[in-house]
Amino acid sequence: MVEELKSLGFDLDHLIVRNIDLMKGEHLGEAFRAQNPNRKIPVLIDGARSIMESCAILQYLAEKYPSSLLPQGEEKWDVLPWVYWQAANVGPAFGNRQSYVRYMDDVPIEQKQHPMNRFLQEAHRLADILEDRLSDRTFVCGDELTIADIAIYPWIRGWKWSKVDMTQRENLQAWMRRIRSRPSVERGLTYGTAPGETDQWSEETKRKYAKGGAAIT
Repeated sequence: MVEELKSLGFDLDHLIVRNIDLMKGEHLGEAFRAQNPNRKIPVLIDGARSIMESCAILQYLAEKYPSSLLPQGEEKWDVLPWVYWQAANVGPAFGNRQSYVRYMDDVPIEQKQHPMNRFLQEAHRLADILEDRLSDRTFVCGDELTIADIAIYPWIRGWKWSKVDMTQRENLQAWMRRIRSRPSVERGLTYGTAPGETDQWSEETKRKYAKGGAAIT
């Protein structure tokens, strides 16, 4: 979102992006809690105001810096329902699927088989909705990228980590390529990413995230 706004000409050089070390419990400290009582990432601090929840942050930035990323007036309701759809559906389904297939190695397979299948089924249902949605449009809400695409893209992009097969969904694959080809997305994906691992994690990084995810889960 930040890099897209920069591409649109907004001066955001004053903005500082800071990584929060979850494994060290930085998000559990009182300094972080003062900004985000939910004690989860991300949080946006803008002067005296703190905004928690990624979709709320997207809407806040889109309204503060008006652009095609969120149409004005009644047309914004072509976009916002899809932003909330991600928060209420895509994130929980793909996130829970990740937890069971990547982070819960100490749980017997018979105990986690049902939730694994349940969240896989739901992830496929949601992916089918997107596949159909993208059959006659370039992006989720029309011919231009919006905060709906920004909200949804990271979850769909990580389909291999969630083990939700997307290879047979041509519209989704084309949509992911269109978004990934944007220079702003190229820059944004480098935040907090090891050099050379923007599109493919090393085995060491995979082990690191699996270990960290297991501890947090």
